[in-house]
Amino acid sequence: MQTTMPDIADTAPALKTGKLDWVGMGEIELPFIFETRNQAPVNVIAKARAFVNLHKEDAKGIHMSRLFLALDTLSTEQQVNPQTLAQALDAFISSHDDLSDQAQIEFKFELPLRRKSLLSGKVGWKNYPIHLIAKINQGVLSFELMVDVTYSSTCPCSAALARQLIQNAFSEKFAEQDIDKQTVLEWLGTTDGIVATPHSQRSIANVKVKLDSEIDSFDVVGLIDALEAELKTPVQAAVKREDEQEFARLNGQNLMFCEDAARKIKGLLEEQDYADYWLQINHYESLHAHDAVAIAVKGIDGGYTA
Repeated sequence: MQTTMPDIADTAPALKTGKLDWVGMGEIELPFIFETRNQAPVNVIAKARAFVNLHKEDAKGIHMSRLFLALDTLSTEQQVNPQTLAQALDAFISSHDDLSDQAQIEFKFELPLRRKSLLSGKVGWKNYPIHLIAKINQGVLSFELMVDVTYSSTCPCSAALARQLIQNAFSEKFAEQDIDKQTVLEWLGTTDGIVATPHSQRSIANVKVKLDSEIDSFDVVGLIDALEAELKTPVQAAVKREDEQEFARLNGQNLMFCEDAARKIKGLLEEQDYADYWLQINHYESLHAHDAVAIAVKGIDGGYTA
């Protein structure tokens, strides 16, 4: 009776020879503990992708279970940070020493953060979609981080048109009478006074940055904070009436086309020392059935493209 089980990936010939860029697994459900600077480690559940290249042209295939077991170690025995991701990538390649010299891990998950309200001091949870990619290519390590930040955008054109309607209504209402301040204040507090409001919409900034390979930690929260501070109208978690009023004020003082938001974020990223960046602004129009979109990149040779 034979006790040695066959390993087809090692012994069977390939049906057709040739190199493959990536071979591995996708949509792996993987809980892990994620580390980000200035925050306590947090438990998340990710969808993972794990790959190595296959540069041995006549090899039947890779050993996918070895990739899975390395990820399982990362999930159950470690916390995810730049150092442990580098170790997992090294395990991918060392377990395929004659087959592969490149490896890649991708994680997509939501990072829950406690966010403070604008004025009332209330605190609530917000989830931020994160896409983290770690690669190693012939010993060279690289990291990419993508975050989605949701905010409100109020249309400058709509605001101008609404102001014109309010001016016209004021002119018609008080065309033939002298008025005092109190009368105007009372009129402005009625629906007859504010006859139109500008349209605004929930909007999302997708931002991807290439990180220094020598980083000792991920600063996801720092990037999110910087983006929200630049946009000035991030969506809120816990909201009381004073917070809603302040949110309305911020929208009125920060009118934005998608082009405005893209230039704001581009300017912010230019001030940082990221090796590369890519951004896409999505304004999910309330006026139109389509979206308004703006895209920008750093524009370096061999870098991200629009």
